Amino acid sequence: MRTLSIKVDEALHRRLRIRASGANLSMSEFVRPLIEEAAYPGNRYVHSSQDELLSVTIQSFAILAALAAHISPQMAERGMADARHLLRERGLLDPAKDPLAQVGRIDVGMGDAQ
Repeated sequence: MRTLSIKVDEALHRRLRIRASGANLSMSEFVRPLIEEAAYPGNRYVHSSQDELLSVTIQSFAILAALAAHISPQMAERGMADARHLLRERGLLDPAKDPLAQVGRIDVGMGDAQ
C-alpha cells in the first residue's frame, strides 16, 4: 500500500484525531474511506467497519429515547441534552449548527428541573 502525506492546519488535525479516536480507529483508518469516496464519487458507498455498530446503536438509542419519553418526558429531555453535550465535546456536533447549544446541559433530579 502506498503512503499519502497531506498538510492540514492544527484545528482540522485535532478534530480529525478526536473523531478517529471516538470511532476507535487510527487516523489512516478514519480518513481512508473519505479519500476513497473522493476517488469514486457516486460510484459506491464506502463502508467503514463501524457502520453496523453505528446502525445498531442508533436503533437502540431510538428505542430507549421513546421509552424514556413515555415514562418521563423530563428524563428524555435530560438525556437528549446530555447527548448533545457529549457530541459537542467530541467534535461530532457543531455548536453553530445546534440550535440548543446555548441551552447547555440540563440537570434533572427526581423529576424537578434544576
